Amino acid sequence: MTVRRLLFPERQNQTHTFPLFMNLSSLKCALTALFFLGLPLAAQQKIVIKGSDTLGAKMLPQLAQVYKALGNEVDFEIAAEGSTSAFTSLLAGTADIGMSSREISESEHDSFVAKGKEAFAHEAGTDLIAVVVNERNAISSLTLQEIEGIFTREITDWSQVGGKPGAISVYTRSTASGTYTSLQELAMNKRDYGSSTQKMNSNEAIAAEVGKNPNGIGYISLAYARAEGVRTLSLGDITIENEKYPLRRKIYFYTAGTPTGEVGKFLTWATTNDAAKAIISKVGFIPPSLPETAEISTSEQ
Repeated sequence: MTVRRLLFPERQNQTHTFPLFMNLSSLKCALTALFFLGLPLAAQQKIVIKGSDTLGAKMLPQLAQVYKALGNEVDFEIAAEGSTSAFTSLLAGTADIGMSSREISESEHDSFVAKGKEAFAHEAGTDLIAVVVNERNAISSLTLQEIEGIFTREITDWSQVGGKPGAISVYTRSTASGTYTSLQELAMNKRDYGSSTQKMNSNEAIAAEVGKNPNGIGYISLAYARAEGVRTLSLGDITIENEKYPLRRKIYFYTAGTPTGEVGKFLTWATTNDAAKAIISKVGFIPPSLPETAEISTSEQ
């Protein structure tokens, strides 16, 4: 961890004023002197957040927007590149906060330990994974066994699950996605995806492909399930609104060590403040510390 030290720490709390008639040349010289003396210049801090598309495409930009509107003088850089990048970025020191739609893996944890770091998890909420088909598909429900068969490609035609004959087009997230792993664990008995599945980089990409392909099927976060042209399937007789719906997982913020300063302040607000919880719920997640049976907004954002 890099620690920036002041050359003259005893001066850091002093107040420095300059006459109003100072000309531009004098001001430039004064600012240069401040820099070399190590005295603080007014600057807006930037918080870099990288990782999950599930969190980073909608929820984080909205949280950041409201947080800034409340008067917090901080900028945000948000990169939604998949949960795996949350941990690689934290390890590389290129992110202050990692976003993940899954827990840290054992190998990722070991990588932190090897570098003398510790990954701290901060619960961001609960997400439901929606299995979606094209709105013209007559299928309204599938069992977990049928979902496993479709995504492993043991089932390749809709007629095998009671639908109209037609080759099933299967869309999955990329291997860097936490949702990719979550579906394996929750619905596929940790089996591998079939080799002919088509990998997409985002929830929106899967929704777009399924929305224009009558034989398409995919899975997306509930926050994206109101996309045009898609319909959410029930699992047997259990709808996604049911508290017993099994395709649910925690979503997380991660930091390398205990967060401090503006990063810690933002994370405390994002995980405890009522305004933040309202945004999380509106996007389509269950906010942290609320019961998992809480009502979820599925309105289109």
